[in-house]
Amino acid sequence: MHITFKPVTVDDLSRLESWMALPHWRQWWGEAEAELGHICDMIEGKDTTRPFLFLVDEKPAGYIQYWHVGHHQNPSWISRYPWLADLPRNAIGVDLSIGEASNLSRGIGTATLKKFVAILLELGHDTIIIDPDPENARAIRAYEKAGFRPVEAYNRQVTDCLIMAYLN
Repeated sequence: MHITFKPVTVDDLSRLESWMALPHWRQWWGEAEAELGHICDMIEGKDTTRPFLFLVDEKPAGYIQYWHVGHHQNPSWISRYPWLADLPRNAIGVDLSIGEASNLSRGIGTATLKKFVAILLELGHDTIIIDPDPENARAIRAYEKAGFRPVEAYNRQVTDCLIMAYLN
């Protein structure tokens, strides 16, 4: 399995919109219109989050992004997600979703996350977190296989997600 990453462009929005309409996306992500609006802000540089498609053997297979925790440690974000205040300012957060349901449970998420984390480490980021819904057992298993573990200190007062950190 050969995995590569391509920055999301406006040309990718229709593909993302079709993926976001799928049940396995709708279960864990917000409304497609709002999510696409956020991604447009990222593309236009209005948000420091960096969005990518990941490709498996040169075919688009899913979406991955990284975000700077420190940029989200402001009153607006912390009022919605109080746990952000407890994270290290220099941490990088990662979000990932497999495009088509037929690619779920095939090891693609784990392999993609491992490769993406390696790139982030090469860029000098040493604190990498991911925050799945605590009910998303499939994602949690994949993230554990990629080297992420729940961090008790970050999860003391968190109920809406499970904060996991990459432990190399």
